[in-house]
Amino acid sequence: MIEYPTNRTITFKRIFDAPLALVWEAWTQPEHIANWWGPKGMNTRVIEHDFKPGGRWKFVMTMPDGKDFITEGVYSEIVDFEKIVTTADFKPMTEGVELHILFEADGDKTSFTFHVVHETEEYCKQQEKMGIYNGWGSTFDRLEAHLDSTIDN
Repeated sequence: MIEYPTNRTITFKRIFDAPLALVWEAWTQPEHIANWWGPKGMNTRVIEHDFKPGGRWKFVMTMPDGKDFITEGVYSEIVDFEKIVTTADFKPMTEGVELHILFEADGDKTSFTFHVVHETEEYCKQQEKMGIYNGWGSTFDRLEAHLDSTIDN
């Protein structure tokens, strides 16, 4: 098990009321990603999604004011149904972070842990002040709603 540097890592944990296979699909299939990626009020277009180690991803989120916000990275590790590790840049707000996304089946539910690892403690604190908890919290709320609507259909 990886030890994350607590002074420069922000961690989110959720239990999704959805099976692991569906949560994994929501994270790995562009048609799902476009429906939930980004905070509430943003629309997302998947520009590039080469889901393999070394593969690039690039999404464009359109804000309510019409401005585009680019998010992109490179996958470094993928363990099917368990883990995704990727670099991530959310220009111009966040650059040079690494995301560690962990999945674990819990009966018909999925235990989800999301680590945002920053290069320095100072940068991590800056991100906290800028609202990283609200941004990702809203994004994961959208993911939860997407999962719920997918199960209901």
